[in-house]
Amino acid sequence: MIRRRQFLLHGTAVLAGARAVLETNVTAAQVAEGTASPVAKTPLAALDKRYRPVITPNGSTLPYRLLGGVKVYHLVAEVVPNHEMAPGIVLECWGYNGSTPGPTIEAVDGDRVRIYVTNKLPEPTSVHWHGIVLPNGMDGVAGLTQRPIAPGETFKYEFAFDRPGTFMYHPHFDEMTQMALGMMGTIVVHPKVQGRAVDRDFAMMLSEWTVKPGERRPNPLAMNDFNLLTFNSKTFPLTEPLVMKTGERVRIRFGNLGAMDHHPIHLHGLFFKVTATDGGPIPEAGQWPETTVLVPVGSTRDIEFTPPEPGDWAMHCHMTHHIMTQMGHDAPNMVGAKTAALDARMRKLVPGYMSMGQTGMGGMGEMGMPVPANSAPMRGGDGPFSYIDMGGMFTVLKVRDKLESYADPGWYKHPDGTVAEVASEADLTRDGIKT
Repeated sequence: MIRRRQFLLHGTAVLAGARAVLETNVTAAQVAEGTASPVAKTPLAALDKRYRPVITPNGSTLPYRLLGGVKVYHLVAEVVPNHEMAPGIVLECWGYNGSTPGPTIEAVDGDRVRIYVTNKLPEPTSVHWHGIVLPNGMDGVAGLTQRPIAPGETFKYEFAFDRPGTFMYHPHFDEMTQMALGMMGTIVVHPKVQGRAVDRDFAMMLSEWTVKPGERRPNPLAMNDFNLLTFNSKTFPLTEPLVMKTGERVRIRFGNLGAMDHHPIHLHGLFFKVTATDGGPIPEAGQWPETTVLVPVGSTRDIEFTPPEPGDWAMHCHMTHHIMTQMGHDAPNMVGAKTAALDARMRKLVPGYMSMGQTGMGGMGEMGMPVPANSAPMRGGDGPFSYIDMGGMFTVLKVRDKLESYADPGWYKHPDGTVAEVASEADLTRDGIKT
């Protein structure tokens, strides 16, 4: 067993591995106690030195045990009773090993794996290894390649990874319900021979949910107007930032197991190349620079870049409704409406009545008005200059020239004279601007 103090006695590679363990919520104490995995008593294996571990913001990595040359994992399909998806929204979801998305599974091309799946749900399930080429009987399609895993049963899947890449896992029984409630996770298969190494490697699962105000469970029957859009089952400001240094080579692995929507993920302050899909790596001659990557439903996309400028850079879906929470899609369009006379009449019946939305919707999330239980309409989060009125599929790349650790460094401190501000009269006069 590897204890925390033992990590510190080894070189940079082991320090990086230990940091990744901490960042993925598998603590040194859990490793020492053997409680980070539900697989029985064989000690947890040390980190595989053949790759740099992936970081799953707001998530975890599934530990394994090495038995006879086989990596042994254990997934538990279960209810996740108190998942805080957004400020003020605590939901009863379904997931794996106590979380949604489930823990990231990491291995190396050619590794033989044995994955036990215990079903603690109230209905049967199965696990499909999305994008993996494997024996047909291990593909996890209930009724077609196996019988469903009944509640209380534990099934065994065993196969070898046939190629490197970013893949996913999810149920193939009652998919509409189980995936809509949060049952999904990322698989990362590292190459045997490392090519151009990356310094930071992140996994991000894209999901969409419908939760009506006051309810505790996502609605699996929804087919449109999803009102919670998430990175790793969190909305901003609960999304953990992606921390990195200028000049580092960074990879972000996106997977989309949402029900209906593709997501154009846009990064500010840099450009990148799409280097792989779940079908495999894209030859360098076939890559081109982008600032937005479209991640279709049921697909993965890997991007790589080297951030050139320090700062706090936004990363978000560019479908504008996807960067908000619970907008009230059935509300009337009030933009431009003249409501003074209406408000006066309404206040005779409802003291304090105020029409909203006639001058736009910005700032409504910070008004602090009473809302129904378990709802967060138009909610965002505090920023360094003002309220950030985006509360959905939005997070921040925190890029710094120097870092003592990869913990959240706080908000970026801009050098004097580098922040956009109100133009002075002298500026306007000098440049001939009339307002």
